[in-house]
Amino acid sequence: MRILVTNDDGIDSVGLHVLARAMRPFGEVVVAAPDQEYSGAGAAIGALHLIQPEVHKRQIEGIDTAWAVSGPPALCVFFARLGLYGDPFDLVVSGINPGANVGRAVYHSGTVGAAITARNGGISGIAVSQAVIGFGVEGQGWDDAVKGQKWHTAAAIAATVVDGFIANKPAEPIVLNVNVPNLEIEELKGWRRTSVGHIVPQAMARAEMEAKEGYEDSYYVRMTYGGTTQMAPHTDGGAVENGEVSVTYLSRFDDVAHHGTDEIHNALTGIVGSQNMLHS
Repeated sequence: MRILVTNDDGIDSVGLHVLARAMRPFGEVVVAAPDQEYSGAGAAIGALHLIQPEVHKRQIEGIDTAWAVSGPPALCVFFARLGLYGDPFDLVVSGINPGANVGRAVYHSGTVGAAITARNGGISGIAVSQAVIGFGVEGQGWDDAVKGQKWHTAAAIAATVVDGFIANKPAEPIVLNVNVPNLEIEELKGWRRTSVGHIVPQAMARAEMEAKEGYEDSYYVRMTYGGTTQMAPHTDGGAVENGEVSVTYLSRFDDVAHHGTDEIHNALTGIVGSQNMLHS
């Protein structure tokens, strides 16, 4: 089993390192992640006729091979399909993103975009994100808000999901979006198979132009955020707000439900308790 681990927060992200080490028991782990922050990049690979991508060897404790790539996470995965990092990969795992990627943030997330790019290349992709306490704007977290992140919980959930995936691989590649509350394992209230919500916990509410001093007809864009919103319990964000692990299939779930995903469900139940079925 060869596993590619990537993210959209950059090669130096603590969440990336913790996730990569959690994947070690399952086979050969290669890290290929952006050399800088690429949050919000979605599944973009960049304008290939304009950029000249580079890769640089990096050192991550406990990981044999790690590359910093001068491009977004989807490009990191795209290069894997082209054989840049050696033999083909069996799975792509993306994260751990600080901040839940739920609701419409899913469509802009570089974490999720990497998993989608994997699926487009015939490889299953699993995106892993963790809520940030007190900050939930469009799925992102600030440095001062992540000091209390319980990375070990999200890593344990990711390992459990991957273990279930390996036990009985689905018949076709899937994209799985996993969101974990920032709680200790024993504090989790179970897990739920969810749908993508239409809103996020806190969203941008207004954008205004502010004149840029010394420049004619040039403006800064100042954004303000609305208040927090309550998300429905059957949605990804609602589950996380309730202290549950959210598992969302961004694939044709009905076609793959009986071809391996039961093993993932059983594995999750083994670590956090039974699935919560309300409107799931």
